[in-house]
Amino acid sequence: MAEPIDPAAYQQRLDRIGEIFDSMMTTVADLTGRRCPYKNRFDRCTAQFGCRNQRKPEDPSQLKVCGGDDKLDYRSAWETT
Repeated sequence: MAEPIDPAAYQQRLDRIGEIFDSMMTTVADLTGRRCPYKNRFDRCTAQFGCRNQRKPEDPSQLKVCGGDDKLDYRSAWETT
């Protein structure tokens, strides 16, 4: 049989999870202005549209290389046409 849940302890855990997610969202909000959301951890572009930062990969079967340097606001680089 399961032990009863202590409402105070439960709330404390929820508050801690909220603090963790708040911290993560602050970091994400900061990075979105500097790092393209389509750039993966291997510096490859996963966008299914054109971008002036895309570079051809050595192997045509691979994703394009992201040529951005993460020092710019990438949102203006995305083509809309």
